Amino acid sequence: MIINASSRTDIPAYFSDWFFQRLKAGYVYVRNPYYPNQITKYILNPEVVDSIVFCTKNPHPMLSRLKLLKDYHPYFFVTITPYEKEIEPHVPSFQDVIYDIQELSLSLGSHSVSFRYDPIFINQYYTIEKHIQTFDIITKQLEGYTHECVISFIDLYEKTKKNFPGIQEVSLNEQQYLAEAFAKIAAQRGIHIKTCAEKLDLSEYGITHEGCITRQILKDVTGYPLKELKSQPLRQGCHCYPSRDIGEYDTCLHGCIYCYANEDKQLVQEKYKRHDPSSPLLIGHIHSDDVIRLAKQESYIERQLSFDL
Repeated sequence: MIINASSRTDIPAYFSDWFFQRLKAGYVYVRNPYYPNQITKYILNPEVVDSIVFCTKNPHPMLSRLKLLKDYHPYFFVTITPYEKEIEPHVPSFQDVIYDIQELSLSLGSHSVSFRYDPIFINQYYTIEKHIQTFDIITKQLEGYTHECVISFIDLYEKTKKNFPGIQEVSLNEQQYLAEAFAKIAAQRGIHIKTCAEKLDLSEYGITHEGCITRQILKDVTGYPLKELKSQPLRQGCHCYPSRDIGEYDTCLHGCIYCYANEDKQLVQEKYKRHDPSSPLLIGHIHSDDVIRLAKQESYIERQLSFDL
């Protein structure tokens, strides 16, 4: 199986000590976001965990401990954007994040790291021209360090509109213009662009829509082909290979005003105060009325097929 760490929060940035303690303990508890008294226990063992996928805006706290991840075939999605502190109050500068991606690539290999340029929005300061200029700067420095980039345009969820008043969708023409410009720049640096949960077909620019985490990526990371599984979309338009998320919503401290995972700043602070690095849960502890079930886990690797080949 594939562990997602995480699409709900930023584990490398704020909970890396907890994560490595869970890795050492060999299991993790995950509270169901919709039925809070239901908890799933996942065994963290290379026999059943084929890869751990990290989604982060700041991988730096993990860089000194990458050797501990080796047996789990890690893959890092690292987000880089041009936005400053009024948009992303606690995210490192994109130049610092570029240095971290370079270090990840040198340690794990260029096949084990990609970057996300998302969400894309446009206003009087963050213009089309600024996005193109920034994308050019980023890809120039990441040439040879990664071969994949995922882009997406901002989705106006209710929580996004609440936390980011006045934000507007990117028009169809603007999306196409940016996509074409990005594709030309990326092609010069040996970087392939894909979209994430986007309805717009950008294939005429060489931009694909097969999902962020694909069987091919996982084959490159693990060294083995994986079973073909039915997609279990995380959101509409998602084509990613199935994974299990060990994070929790409303816990990321980056404070990005467009955030899809946080609904309330005060709730984030309250939850973070209940974080205990020694707890099997990301936030808080087990309650007397909690029901814990052991997840059904199996490796998805087609080892026999690989041996036959």
